[in-house]
Amino acid sequence: MVSEPTDEFSFLPEQAADAGIDAPIPHGERLRLTLEDGRALSALRYGDAPPVVTFLHGAGLNAHTWDTTILALGLPALAIDLPGHGDSSWRADLAYTGRVLAPDVVTGLEAWTSSTQLLVGQSLGGLTAAAVAASRPDLVRELVVIDITPGVDPNAGPTQIRDFFAGPTDWASRDEMVDRALAFGLGGSRKAAERGVYFNSRMRPDGRFEWKHHFAHLSAAMANAATSRAGSVPEPAEGQDAVSAVLSESGWDDLAAVTAPITLIRGDHGYVTDANAAQFAERVPSASLAVVASGHNVQEELPVDLGARLRTLAGKG
Repeated sequence: MVSEPTDEFSFLPEQAADAGIDAPIPHGERLRLTLEDGRALSALRYGDAPPVVTFLHGAGLNAHTWDTTILALGLPALAIDLPGHGDSSWRADLAYTGRVLAPDVVTGLEAWTSSTQLLVGQSLGGLTAAAVAASRPDLVRELVVIDITPGVDPNAGPTQIRDFFAGPTDWASRDEMVDRALAFGLGGSRKAAERGVYFNSRMRPDGRFEWKHHFAHLSAAMANAATSRAGSVPEPAEGQDAVSAVLSESGWDDLAAVTAPITLIRGDHGYVTDANAAQFAERVPSASLAVVASGHNVQEELPVDLGARLRTLAGKG
């Protein structure tokens, strides 16, 4: 298992070496702000200059999922922990949809950026990014959505995440959490999975470990519906499970309202099927589409390729 780092960015040189990235390691900084309702919003800033690219992660992940992609990108960047994830506060209303999360992201962009952004979102982050771009076009110069559309069947590819989350909510060690992630085909190599689990988990006062993100706790509660109803955990809106609730028809309305250029990047064995991609092309005809040899977490499977693509879109390629 990974040793306790001197700081959360001390893994960057090793990650660069593992990916074959021969470039200066950017300075990393943890950012925090307090939202109007008292919740915390947290993010990572890479580089000393103002960010030109902002990243939003998927459900059950955190801002560090973009580390290697940002190293390959080679540009000043911001990666935000979505509400309910990483070091950002959980939502008491359990609402984790793009339109609900977008205002918090807007607050972060207003505080932490000084120019329009290439806004990149994967999975839940992609739907959130679309809602941000639709509501605040002055903040977004281009939108990149990674391996998600509002039309993805929650009972197809996303069942992998649902089943992974709907397990134990606490563990004796982080090694057990790594084993579970690898058993579900998540995390890549064991070394990468160990880093991912380290950033996505925390030790409780009783010495056991739990996931930082809210999704694991919600999914476990829904998988044990009788237990959750007897307790204090309310069900997500309209009785949906935590994963299905992410997808909604409003996502198409958001994409239709985006005035910035849009690119969809999907994995050839990710969650977006050929039929989903065709529907996306029909409903968002001005968008560009690209297919890469990856699963759902393109940023973890192909970080160097993705970083190069985004650098080109940022006008620096």
